[in-house]
Amino acid sequence: MTTIVLGAIIVLVLLILFLVLARFIGIWIRARVSNAPVGFLNLIAMWIRKVPPALIVDSRITGVKAGLDFSSDQLEAHYLAGGHLTNVVLAMVAADKAAIPLVFDRACAIDLAVKGTSKTVLEAVRTSINPAVIDCPGGGAKIDAVARDGIQLRARARVTVRTNLDRFVGGATEETIIARVNEGIVTSIGSAVSHKDVLENPDHISKRVLDRGLDANTQFEILSIDIADVDVGENIGAKLQTSQAEADKHVAQARAEVRRAAAVATEQEMSAKTQEMRAKLVEAEAEIPMAMAEAFRNGNLGVMDYAKYRNVVADTDMRKSIAGEVSEDTEEIE
Repeated sequence: MTTIVLGAIIVLVLLILFLVLARFIGIWIRARVSNAPVGFLNLIAMWIRKVPPALIVDSRITGVKAGLDFSSDQLEAHYLAGGHLTNVVLAMVAADKAAIPLVFDRACAIDLAVKGTSKTVLEAVRTSINPAVIDCPGGGAKIDAVARDGIQLRARARVTVRTNLDRFVGGATEETIIARVNEGIVTSIGSAVSHKDVLENPDHISKRVLDRGLDANTQFEILSIDIADVDVGENIGAKLQTSQAEADKHVAQARAEVRRAAAVATEQEMSAKTQEMRAKLVEAEAEIPMAMAEAFRNGNLGVMDYAKYRNVVADTDMRKSIAGEVSEDTEEIE
C-alpha cells in the first residue's frame, strides 16, 4: 500500500514537472536561441507574480535584436507599475535608430505620464523624429485681431513642433502651445501701425511670435510658425468711433433737455411774475375812480377838470382806434 501511494506521489510530481516544462520550455528556448536568455526559475517566478512571461521574453528579444539590452527585472517592474511595455520597447528602438538620446527610465516615465490619454510614448518619440503640424487656433477657425488703424484682421497659423522628451513629463500640453501662439499673433497684429503692413509682410508676425519663446516649459519645441492665411475683417475703429459719437449725442441731448427744462421753468416763473405785476397794475388802476371820487368830495377836483379829463381820454381813444388799438382806460371807465 505504501509503495502504491509513493508511486502515485512520484507520478503526480512528474506530471506537474511535465506541465511546467511544457508551459515554459518553449518560451525558455525562444529566449535562449535569440541571445536574450531568461532563467527558467525566473519564468516560473514571473508566472507566480502574475506577470506574463511571454510578454517579458518577447520585449527582451525585441530590444536585443535592436542592439538594446533590457533586463527582465526592468521590464517586470514597468509592467507591474501599470505601464504599456510594448510601447516602451518600440519607443526605445525608434529613438535609438534615430540617434535620439532616451534612457529606459525616462521612456517608462513618459509612458506612465500619458497613461489614460490618447497619446502614447511611441507617438511622442515619433513626433520627436517626424515633427507634427498644429493648426492655430484649430478647427478651421481664425484668430481675430485689430491693428492700430482700427482694421480687423483674421489670421490662421500653422505651428511645426517636435516632442521635447526631456520636458515631456510635467510639461505643458498642445493646448498651451495653441493658446500662446494665439496670444502672440493678437499682440503682433495689435502692435502693427497699419493693417497694410501685416498684409504686406505676414512673416513679421511669425518672427515676433517665434522670438517670444512660447515653447518654454512645454512638451514641445517649436520649429517654425507660418501664417497660413490672413483676411481683412471689419473696420472696428470706425464702429467704435460711431458708437462713441452716438453716445456723445445722447449725452448732449440729455444736457440740452436739462437746459430746455430749466428755460421752460424760468419762462413759467417769469410769466407768473408778469401776471402778478399785471394784477398789481389792475389793482392800482381800480383805485383811480375812488381817488377821483374822494377828490370830488374834498373839493380838489371840479366838474370842469373832470370834463377836461374825459375829453383827453376820448381824444386818446380816437387816436388809438385810428391806429387799430383800444384804450384800456376807456374799457375800464366804461
